[in-house]
Amino acid sequence: MIRATRIIRRNALNGGEIVDRIVLDHGDRHRRRMAMQGVGGLGFLLDLAEPTVLDDGDALMLEDGRLIWVEAAPERLLEIRAGSDHALKRLIWHIGNRHIPAEITADAVYIANDHVLADMVRGLGGSAEPVQRPFRPEGGAYAGGHGHNAGHSHGHAHGHGHHDHSHD
Repeated sequence: MIRATRIIRRNALNGGEIVDRIVLDHGDRHRRRMAMQGVGGLGFLLDLAEPTVLDDGDALMLEDGRLIWVEAAPERLLEIRAGSDHALKRLIWHIGNRHIPAEITADAVYIANDHVLADMVRGLGGSAEPVQRPFRPEGGAYAGGHGHNAGHSHGHAHGHGHHDHSHD
């Protein structure tokens, strides 16, 4: 099976023969090694040196130089909005305190569709509406700018709520 061993980031992509594309949700775009099949049927082995987040618009380079286009799949998300910038910042703080992936845009925040968090947002005066769109969450302080890295540590277990302590 032919291997894909390199990622060409969308901002560095300047030509090349794109022979197929893969459509992956956020979770499946964080990979190191996995057998994959493009939409057009081309099978290949993703074989990267380390786990990496594949971004929408990136390309995977096959051993023979051909490229596979990476596309972010639409996902079920919550679109969170507020009546003012200050109110939205307050909601972002509450969401961030729960250590969940979030995509922050100029006027909304997107998180995975979760009825408990939707109720929390509404209880704090915001709106939380289900939407279907690609999910491109922030990388976070430990991810090197490309998605959430599970290798971070806060010095505490994640089996509790995060409202009862601070991260000094």
